[in-house]
Amino acid sequence: MIELPATTKRVQNHTPEHINKEIQEEIERRIEYYRGRNEKDIKKRIASLEKEWNTERVLEANASTLVIIGSIMGASVSRKWNLLPAIVGTFLLQHAIQGWCPPLSVIRRLGIRTPGEINQEKSALEDLLK
Repeated sequence: MIELPATTKRVQNHTPEHINKEIQEEIERRIEYYRGRNEKDIKKRIASLEKEWNTERVLEANASTLVIIGSIMGASVSRKWNLLPAIVGTFLLQHAIQGWCPPLSVIRRLGIRTPGEINQEKSALEDLLK
């Protein structure tokens, strides 16, 4: 039987450790910053975290954009453009199975966080309100 990585850790498992460390350190800096802030500021930050785009959303938005572009170009310019949606679909399948695909390396280097990383900061901030 094939072992698949845990859903909650698969992106971090395929991200270089120095990038994971940078993201984790940024989370800790933000939590420390808000430790001394008032309730209104903390609630405002929590509200912004609820709207933050995570790795999954960024990957899905980029993939769907490329699929639409490739499909339109394939139908109107050249059938060769149909290769683009096929490649993108392959990357999405790879991500679903392994938790990694080539675009994810760029997304993580840009500092885009996983849902778990965003929730980690949100939970810590909610604890400050208690």
